[in-house]
Amino acid sequence: MPELPEVQTTVNILNKKIKNLSILDVWTDYNSKFYKGKDNIKNPKYFETFKKEILNKKFLSVERKAKNVLLNVSGGKTILVHMKMTGKLLYGKYEFSDKKWSPVDDMYLSDPFNRFIHLVFSLSNGKHLVLSDTRKFAKVIIFNTKELNGLKDLKKLGPEPLEKSFTFKIFKERLMMKPNGKIKTVLMNQEVISGIGNIYSDETLWYSCIHPMSRVKDIKENKLKKLFINVKKVLELSISVGGDSMSDYRNPLGKKGGYQDLHKVYRKTGTKCVFHGCSGTIKRIIIGGRSTHYCDKHQN
Repeated sequence: MPELPEVQTTVNILNKKIKNLSILDVWTDYNSKFYKGKDNIKNPKYFETFKKEILNKKFLSVERKAKNVLLNVSGGKTILVHMKMTGKLLYGKYEFSDKKWSPVDDMYLSDPFNRFIHLVFSLSNGKHLVLSDTRKFAKVIIFNTKELNGLKDLKKLGPEPLEKSFTFKIFKERLMMKPNGKIKTVLMNQEVISGIGNIYSDETLWYSCIHPMSRVKDIKENKLKKLFINVKKVLELSISVGGDSMSDYRNPLGKKGGYQDLHKVYRKTGTKCVFHGCSGTIKRIIIGGRSTHYCDKHQN
């Protein structure tokens, strides 16, 4: 699932590409009985309303909240896109042929990971904003922008770790909401802190010399301070290289990010730990149903 850096990378690029463009048409082949009666474009009746509300509207800005992309359009509306496990927003020139959408002469958008197109916005410059969603888990809804803070999808989210207002005091207070929780699980809890998932929890704990199964209340103050600093550093580093494409994430231009080349621990099972002076080996365990990677020596 795209985490904070991947979603922020998506937002940064879309802000440069789609602002002030009008939506001339919108298409989808999402149609699921499971979503009948629900507020989601996978419900055909909801999609009809969705389409009416956005046609001929302009994209005004693109924002991120946790792992959600917020597309603000004219008329006081916002489209929320949660890319879930395998979704990605892509921008370029597409054509519809043989009952499917395909990019026109673009080697990056033609990446096999980008071929699962299920939502298409036709734009006023002749290009398209599309949602590729391999497993069809993504969520797309529309709401009144002024109702942002009360939206059920967003109102329970924890604070943003890269905000200037996110201090060590707040960080510690949030973690202590789950004093008996394993630190790996607590870091990934979106109601505690927004945006951190499997990759960046593993990486920040490695840098901070903290075992992922450590209970929050047992972690010493100096290590919590290291963790606070490393959360910010790792997230900012990943954003600077366009996010992580170890799995199928691609940015809106269809290109890979670069953080997978900087991994210290994530999916490094069996390799020698590269922490300075460490003789450990990277191990893999399951915590809370998620694969977790750590060093068996310096993370204690």
